Amino acid sequence: MWDASKCDFCGDCLVKCLYVDYDKDRAVAEIKALMEGEEAEILSKCITCCACREYCPTGADPYDLICEMQARTGASPITEAVVAVMDKSFEAPSELIPGDPDKPVLSLCVMEFGTPQGTLDGQLFEGMTVVKGAGYFCYEGYVHAGAARGGLLEKGVQKFIDKMAGLCKDIVFLHDECYAMAHVIVKEYGVTVPFKYMHIFEYLRDYLRDNQSGITKLGKKVAYQRPCSSRYTPEKDVLLDEIFELIGVERPPRKYDRETALCCSGHAIRHAFPELSAEIQAKNINDAIECSADAMVTLCPMCNRQLRRVTSDHGLNKIFITDLCRMALGEKPFPQ
Repeated sequence: MWDASKCDFCGDCLVKCLYVDYDKDRAVAEIKALMEGEEAEILSKCITCCACREYCPTGADPYDLICEMQARTGASPITEAVVAVMDKSFEAPSELIPGDPDKPVLSLCVMEFGTPQGTLDGQLFEGMTVVKGAGYFCYEGYVHAGAARGGLLEKGVQKFIDKMAGLCKDIVFLHDECYAMAHVIVKEYGVTVPFKYMHIFEYLRDYLRDNQSGITKLGKKVAYQRPCSSRYTPEKDVLLDEIFELIGVERPPRKYDRETALCCSGHAIRHAFPELSAEIQAKNINDAIECSADAMVTLCPMCNRQLRRVTSDHGLNKIFITDLCRMALGEKPFPQ
């Protein structure tokens, strides 16, 4: 949550923003205006990528301040589209597929629609209990909707944790936003997590490390599409590096990666900023191609869904992270 006492007016949060062109003076002026309860241009320019939260060197969380002011002013042009997507999530039927009692739960939230067909096939998730649908919705997507953030997210935090705790098992979160909810956002609302959990990266890293004899090194260069929700938990990036090392994949240095990653430019952004959306995607894909990547790998099901067509149009392979691991395990061929 926003903590004004931590803000030192360095301006980094908006100077580093990849979607506006502010110098330090302009950035500081925008933040001061927001702190004083006044409207500022950034409210209508923000694409809700959460990056300013990571850019802030003091942990003041300027993104939360922007969300708060968007709620007060109604200035966000993408709120309506985001809320429509989030509300539709409640239509996803809930399902619990029981597995072996000694294995953890794999949580898909409501994002199965964005994963490739056959995501759960093969050895990676064999015997795991799987939960999915509206009953296991994490609510974290509402951080992309300023006008809805406070009430809807706050109401959903305890409900989500209680639902997952009721499974009485360790949880593996495939959805990056669910992990951000359990690992960071709950603390902002004073909610305690009474179960053990891990991110899908940690699970994949551990599985591959324990089954190295079955791995055939891929010998490929792969560009990574980092989800916006990873801005809440950037420290887990090292887990992906470990996964890549285990399966023989190089993560080539490129302009739009790690802290400077670009948003996938999903549905809500296309709705509000169609020209900017096309520009973002073109920059992202061309950057991956220019670094000689053999493919772009996605973690977020939404990123996977949004980038399938545009990567194909540019002749770039698009692979979901679990499929990449299955390729190294000999279960799927690397696309030609």
